[in-house]
Amino acid sequence: MTNETRAQGADKPALIVGVLLLAVAFLVGYDASQQTITSTYGIGPTAMPYVVACGLIVLGLAHFVTAFRGGLPKPDAADSQALLWIAGGLVCLIGCIGLGGGFVIAIALLFACTSRGMGRQALAVDLAIGFVLGLAIYLTFAKLLTLILPSGPLERLFL
Repeated sequence: MTNETRAQGADKPALIVGVLLLAVAFLVGYDASQQTITSTYGIGPTAMPYVVACGLIVLGLAHFVTAFRGGLPKPDAADSQALLWIAGGLVCLIGCIGLGGGFVIAIALLFACTSRGMGRQALAVDLAIGFVLGLAIYLTFAKLLTLILPSGPLERLFL
């Protein structure tokens, strides 16, 4: 950043992001303080929101420092084709889970679309990789950690 820009004051986008991060940190901390879930031993479930709030505070303060020291770097131009593929993958994920397709198929679609958005051309291979990753994640969470993930016809084979 040049001395001329520095003389104009702080970088406004960095200040705005810093203020927004601190506001979100306050909301997360307030929400955590209102939780009534308790633990009979150990840390308990209310600890993580406080950790997130502390991380947001650190990021917000770092944005203030960046704003006064030289500002944020100028962003590169967005690749609209990549954004469309990634957004399409998210739409597929939401639609697949919402329509009962299940977690594994949704993750496979998201992985393949994201890979395509990043420039990879092997859509069938990426679907297979996404399927294996989705299945591994599903089995880890559903069977090992006994957490409930969205189930579709494929996941019902493992119940």
